[in-house]
Amino acid sequence: MIDKLEMFLAVTKEGHFGRAAASLGITQPTLSAGIKQLEEQLGVLLIFRGSRYGGLTPEGQSALIWARRIVGDTRQLREEMRATRHGLSGRLRIAAIPTALTWAAKLSARFGAMHPNVSFTILSRTSIDILQMIDDLDIDAGISYLDNEPLGKVSTVPLYDERYMLVCGEETEFAKRTSMAWADLDGQRLCLLTSDMQNRRIINRNLATAGVTPLAMVESTSTVVLVSHVVAGGWLTILPEDIAIFLAQGKALRVVPMQGEDSTHAVGLVAPWREPHTPVLEALLTEARRMGARRMRTKK
Repeated sequence: MIDKLEMFLAVTKEGHFGRAAASLGITQPTLSAGIKQLEEQLGVLLIFRGSRYGGLTPEGQSALIWARRIVGDTRQLREEMRATRHGLSGRLRIAAIPTALTWAAKLSARFGAMHPNVSFTILSRTSIDILQMIDDLDIDAGISYLDNEPLGKVSTVPLYDERYMLVCGEETEFAKRTSMAWADLDGQRLCLLTSDMQNRRIINRNLATAGVTPLAMVESTSTVVLVSHVVAGGWLTILPEDIAIFLAQGKALRVVPMQGEDSTHAVGLVAPWREPHTPVLEALLTEARRMGARRMRTKK
């Protein structure tokens, strides 16, 4: 039953039988037979299909909720039994918004030093993608915004408040300033993250409040691309403080704080809503709480 539920989840995620089979490392006939057996066991049709995948039936929509819960609980059981035998081990899959990748590295480095048998896969994704990947059981946790858009039913741990900085070349007129107003960016050539990123939507709101229409001549999903354009000259970008300082190190760049309303947002660890969590994930949440508390003490 568990294997067949895994097949069902793969099909709903991929929306295609061939891709779902490939993701599981099995043949398409094996997958199709497994789905058919699952439907026979449950006594309902789960998927509309003719020559191709046609979406979930109403019963399939209900079964999807249960499948995620059962498969998630089964994976948790395996993790707990493994922790009982061998201590904390395994692989944690984390997706982070691009502006929080330095914090993903900090968290994984600290956690890995304490639990050397735990390895990590760290992905860069949008905030919307992170929530969907948590629902689909594709990741164990994410690092994303906590207070800007609805999160749904998840566990959260605040890590830091995002504070925005202008990244500019040493030769620009802004390099010697101690702060920047959003209105000062009127007419400036900006390179920014793409509009599907929450960071970009926040920046757009701040600029709109200041009466500025952003002149984003370059857009990218990569903060490295943005800073590379600033290094090349003639461009400005706006990034959160931690990653701005990290990417500007060793380059002929200056980082200048942005001042104004709505200039900070909470970012933190986001995990599935489940009690108890797996031992490895619970330990990760505990370390995130320590890091968040330490950050707050440092700010004071």
